[in-house]
Amino acid sequence: MTTTFKDLPYRPCAGIMLVNMKGKIFVGQRLDRPEGTDAWQMPQGGIDDGEDPETAALRELFEETGVRADLVDVLARSRDEHFYDLPDDMIVRIWKGKYRGQRQNWFLMRFKGTDADINIETEHREFSSWQWVDAPMLPQLIVPFKKRLYENILAEFADLI
Repeated sequence: MTTTFKDLPYRPCAGIMLVNMKGKIFVGQRLDRPEGTDAWQMPQGGIDDGEDPETAALRELFEETGVRADLVDVLARSRDEHFYDLPDDMIVRIWKGKYRGQRQNWFLMRFKGTDADINIETEHREFSSWQWVDAPMLPQLIVPFKKRLYENILAEFADLI
């Protein structure tokens, strides 16, 4: 018998495309990456009950990068939610079978600080390292199950990056 997760809900989430003054995008290498993979991603995280998506995005940005809200300008919010499904073997491991993937509101934010303002060694540490990348490079760094979502976000925010 094959286990299916298609009836599970999506976890509400906020994602941040943090762009510096040179038009490069922040990515962090996940601490919990699967063995033998380079799993990079932009900051993202769950939206708490009753929390506004933009408030969640700013909270997650701080929790994962140490970047304070006063060091960014929110330039745009995605028109629609973006969805991705986790591979079946990850659903049980990551969310104990509660969610099949995420539904995400994405925000484009311009970083006004310096690299010294970024601190990934936070209380809620998710990244082992970080870097600024050119937009075309972004989908190549992302785990395959998020690639299309990242391509769609890039396309939506392309004129503003």
